[in-house]
Amino acid sequence: MDAPHLYTHPACLAHRPGPTHVERPARLQAVTEAIDVAFPQLQWHEAPRASRSQLLRVHDDALLALVLDTELEAGDAAFALDPDTALGFGSAEAALRAAGAGIAAVDAVMAGAARRAFCAVRPPGHHATGSVAMGFCLFNNIAVAAAHACERHGLDRIAVVDFDVHHGNGTQAIFESDPRVMYLSSHQSPLYPDSGRADERGIGNVLNLPLPPGTASQAFRAAWRRQLLPALDGFRPRLLLVSAGFDAHRLDPLAQIELDADDYRWLTGELVAIAERHADGRLVSMLEGGYDLAALRESSVAHVGALVSAPAPRAATQK
Repeated sequence: MDAPHLYTHPACLAHRPGPTHVERPARLQAVTEAIDVAFPQLQWHEAPRASRSQLLRVHDDALLALVLDTELEAGDAAFALDPDTALGFGSAEAALRAAGAGIAAVDAVMAGAARRAFCAVRPPGHHATGSVAMGFCLFNNIAVAAAHACERHGLDRIAVVDFDVHHGNGTQAIFESDPRVMYLSSHQSPLYPDSGRADERGIGNVLNLPLPPGTASQAFRAAWRRQLLPALDGFRPRLLLVSAGFDAHRLDPLAQIELDADDYRWLTGELVAIAERHADGRLVSMLEGGYDLAALRESSVAHVGALVSAPAPRAATQK
């Protein structure tokens, strides 16, 4: 039970937004292969499809119709939704499996089958709003998982922690008026999608930490220790969900934050400790961005390593 569950699906490799697109299948291959080598004892679980009713908890009918019902043939070029985001022949199935992974992981940790889980899936999700696919994202995977935890499992204190270098504007928009969910994000600013200011507070359930270009390990860790980790600890989440983007790594081509793999190991360990204190260890992490393959390999191994080496279970806390 103590080993984290890993979720993925081959369909997530079939999403092809274009031959030169940075959000490419090789990203997911790099992550899963590196984890296999580093942790051969861990088993992968097949991500199920999310149902339409599960997706409708956070998305509207029009977005579902666009992503799932657009007719594309195997040889068709990708269909552009905006300058960054496209649908290909395999995109609908990939999007269903990516969202379904988070649902399965939430069910597993809530049932006690595992205490932690990592979902290696694509397309990523945190830019997708309730009505718009954007920023490489079709459905908001982490939001679907959080809504499932609220509706299926009755949780009313869920934290979504987002350390992707880009602000998760979609996740914030979906939950900024929902007192059951707290959203906390560190991200580079200025940078796409030009949201996530410190004064964006929702109903008091949003905490954004914009970081200037060039921020390196010491300043990053100090900012988390000073602001985000104390706020998260004070919220006392009963489930911790993580948007695990590794594009704040110094090698990433799309941003200018100067982290390394050990920073992800450190932060993951801090998040696990908070999950242990308040959530019986329950933590579900989902892959978001990260566009340098070497950095993805190192960072995902560091992240999963911190999930594997989590402290021993404590006595159950009060629900």
